[in-house]
Amino acid sequence: MQSRIYMLVLGLCTLLAGPTLADDKLILQLKWVPQAQFAGYYTAQDRGFYASEGLDVEIREGGPMMDTAAAAGQVDIIVDWMPAALEAREHGIPIVNIAQPFKRSASALACRRDKGIMVPEDLRGHTVALGINGDEIPFLAWMANLGIPVDGGSEGVTMIEKGAYNVAELLSKTAACIHVTMYNSYRLLLEGGFTPHDLTVFRYEDVGVATLEDGLYVVEGRLQDPLFVDRVVRFVRASMRGWTWSLENVDAAVGIIMEQAPKGATTIDHQRYMLENVGDLLLTESWRLDPADYDRTVNILLKFHSHPIITQKPDQAWTHQITDAVDSS
Repeated sequence: MQSRIYMLVLGLCTLLAGPTLADDKLILQLKWVPQAQFAGYYTAQDRGFYASEGLDVEIREGGPMMDTAAAAGQVDIIVDWMPAALEAREHGIPIVNIAQPFKRSASALACRRDKGIMVPEDLRGHTVALGINGDEIPFLAWMANLGIPVDGGSEGVTMIEKGAYNVAELLSKTAACIHVTMYNSYRLLLEGGFTPHDLTVFRYEDVGVATLEDGLYVVEGRLQDPLFVDRVVRFVRASMRGWTWSLENVDAAVGIIMEQAPKGATTIDHQRYMLENVGDLLLTESWRLDPADYDRTVNILLKFHSHPIITQKPDQAWTHQITDAVDSS
């Protein structure tokens, strides 16, 4: 543990001291495995949009074990959900949001109607399967708002951990409800035999507890380096171009994603569905973070007084420095 902390601090000190890579190189860390959630970055690389900006971008895949704090000392830019980023910042990892591609949350709770769940009050007495990488945050905020206990019993809900890559808990009836993203795991439920009529879906955007998802983060101190800032501006501009191209050329973009995904891990139809739904979440004209969306996320994270995700409102956890430069270019 001590050696890991030492290496992390050493990596951060190196980054804060200034760039060690060639000016045109950048390393991008994704939150999850290669899929259409990140289509814009893969197409920007494949179609030469990064190269046309003078950039050599290495894209590193993530997954359930992606550690925001550790990644901050090893890469240049991280795609992450804001709860994880703010938690890392409170624990001494000085990362800052420099752009917010996703305006809306895709997170939801999908429940079996054959369990009698039609409205939120019907959740009482049931088991809910949630991930351990932030899936639980909007759900806990929602339960707090509704006054529904989360420690089991006939008047509360029982929480269990869901598998990282599947929706088996709902298919097997181990749980009555499961956390889903509408562009990915909800589709897995439909592929598993459910119809939309079989499911009651509570979108966290609709019930007022959505937190910000895919944003771009860098180590704060590196924004003092004009060369690094210039590279990141070019990266955001090329990435936006990649997303625009992906949404205008869905089939070709899906083909690029399928080349990156592990063989047999997904299908063309699934990735096409994902890309089309991700398009509904994405900001297209500017990736400028809305301070009101940030404040909503922070207030939700502060809600859990017994086990808060963060204990105080962060200071200077985002900047418009990059997006302002992109928008004016």
